[in-house]
Amino acid sequence: MSRHVALPSGEIVPALGQGTWQMAETSSRRAQEIEALRLGVELGMTLIDTAEMYGEGEAEKLIAEALGAFRERLFLVSKVYPHNASHRGVIGACERSLARLRTDRLDLYLLHWRGSVPLQETVAGFEDLRLSGKIRHWGVSNFDTEDMEELLAVDGGLNCATNQVLYNVTRRGPEYDLIPWMAKRRMPLMAYSPIEQGRLPKRGILQDIGRSHDASPYQVALAWLLQRPGIIAIPKASSAAHVHDNYRALEIRLSPDELRAIDVEFPPPKRKRSLEMI
Repeated sequence: MSRHVALPSGEIVPALGQGTWQMAETSSRRAQEIEALRLGVELGMTLIDTAEMYGEGEAEKLIAEALGAFRERLFLVSKVYPHNASHRGVIGACERSLARLRTDRLDLYLLHWRGSVPLQETVAGFEDLRLSGKIRHWGVSNFDTEDMEELLAVDGGLNCATNQVLYNVTRRGPEYDLIPWMAKRRMPLMAYSPIEQGRLPKRGILQDIGRSHDASPYQVALAWLLQRPGIIAIPKASSAAHVHDNYRALEIRLSPDELRAIDVEFPPPKRKRSLEMI
């Protein structure tokens, strides 16, 4: 069972990947987290998202330990801090991430959020990394529509491959303008915290739909996201059981009636909302 999404280059990546935010922070859970990452890859969830910020590089080291033997099967994503995003800074930060990940290239490198460094500088650094083979694609994270328009206007900006933002059934603001803007440019959106870090409502339509699919509300919320075109979801799973739960969402097909019922409880936006972050 798998679903895939195309990058602007035409390259195909899994629609369901694995996030690593807050992993590698507790030594007693390390073996369990390694097991979870390996299981996810075996199930086809080969897109792995991390960042230099996660555990100040410890999540990248965990990925190297867990998945080094699987490198050729992986689509590795990492992110650079905004304060490291100058032309020279982004190159140095990438090289440090590569060292922690024990690999010679990243498949996708993102600016974690927008800071004070001019976008032209960051893009110039990304383009140098791409041309040298240290990264294959680059993109951004936590960029709203106006930021994306500004990004694509700078030299090299049209090479942006994706934008990773907070998007889930309870946070549908990007649907108003950001997602249509990206879809017009055939640019997928990467959804972080796709089940709102487990803080979904305790009762309601997700539970009702879940009962008919023998699924949890979290699986229904993830299935809802995976059914939307051009979306890559990157839930974190720090145990094998949680990995299996996430993978099960790929098997759930929500009917038009179920999708309409979700829209009633979690309405799509009728006006512009500022992009949310957590």
